[in-house]
Amino acid sequence: MTIPPSELAGYADLVLDVAVPVLPGDRVLVNAEIEHAPLARALAEAAYARGARYVDVWYFDPYAKLSRVRHAAPDTLGEVPSWLDARNEELARHGGVLVNLRGTATPDLLAGQDQVRAGLDRMPYLSSRQRLQLGNLVRWVMVPCPTEEWARAIFGEPDEDRLWGHLRSVLRLDRPDPRAAWEQRIAELLARAATLNAMRLDAVRLEGPGTDLTIGLLPGAHWTAARLETPEGHVFQANLPTEEVFTTPDHRRVEGTVRATRPLALDGNVIRDLELTFTAGVVSEVRASSGADVVRTHQATDAGAARLGELALVDGSSPVGRSGVTYLETLLDENATCHLAWGAGLPPGVPGPLRALDPAAQEAAGVNVSGVHVDFMVGGPEVTVTGIGHDGGEVELLRADEWQV
Repeated sequence: MTIPPSELAGYADLVLDVAVPVLPGDRVLVNAEIEHAPLARALAEAAYARGARYVDVWYFDPYAKLSRVRHAAPDTLGEVPSWLDARNEELARHGGVLVNLRGTATPDLLAGQDQVRAGLDRMPYLSSRQRLQLGNLVRWVMVPCPTEEWARAIFGEPDEDRLWGHLRSVLRLDRPDPRAAWEQRIAELLARAATLNAMRLDAVRLEGPGTDLTIGLLPGAHWTAARLETPEGHVFQANLPTEEVFTTPDHRRVEGTVRATRPLALDGNVIRDLELTFTAGVVSEVRASSGADVVRTHQATDAGAARLGELALVDGSSPVGRSGVTYLETLLDENATCHLAWGAGLPPGVPGPLRALDPAAQEAAGVNVSGVHVDFMVGGPEVTVTGIGHDGGEVELLRADEWQV
């Protein structure tokens, strides 16, 4: 990594002051790949300087995953070591901090491997981590870390400095006061969510090339942004950067076809030209020029894996989208444009009365329950997003990437 030490330290400060504020006595987990070590170390230094009790850095090696997909017995590919889950469960007991470094060095490492086998191995994804994050049981965040090989995947050459230049901008690290810049942006997103809440929409329709999809919303649909709160009342920002407002839709009321507008990097595979058809809320057909079997295998994880759990809107003012780069990293690409997610519904996007119900009752009421959650990008200048009221009235929400409300 060629990030100057002062910028690296400033980035770590932003993460641990703005995204997941570290308090004295906190336990901090950092999930990274080997190439992310310089940022992981800067985070450890900054966390201990803030009084952290212990910082545990776990490095994942995607090349070990490649060997597993090539050679391991098929009935073992879905296994997850119990000690990795125990690590997350211990953090939940203490209400600590979880930092996930994103930006895999090899987004298409499993190209050419058996797609079904590749779809069975979800590592480094862990359902125990999803439980922590969906329930906001800890302060958690995903942040990007540039590497030469990630830059090569994007630009065709290992120009890490060029990649860092884009990331500095979308992270607002190039602003005089990055913290104030993020406070302003979160306030804007929460105000946009309040506008959508006041509209009391019944459904949202997406229309564009290859896309005609209607998504029913839950009664009293709740829109929000990535400013979240733990059960102990600790406020945090789940993604850095974040440019979205989102809601949890009614998984039973999804009809039509949607075409992804950006490639999807999924566990060592790049899914290109993805199209999904929904019938009565369930994916009934998967098409893609590459990676279709990976998606089919992934969506066979459980009953909820082939249903929608998130609807997120992003307009053209997003610095991520304005950068003109497809990052092959969902953390970035989902904040460039509108996106959907198959899998688990997001609790912060569930209307208040439904949040008090147990999972079975929530599912019966339309909140999707699943052990997976995968975002894929569906927006852009050619996609129009329309809100539909309970009386059937329509109002354009986004046209040509600009808010109309």
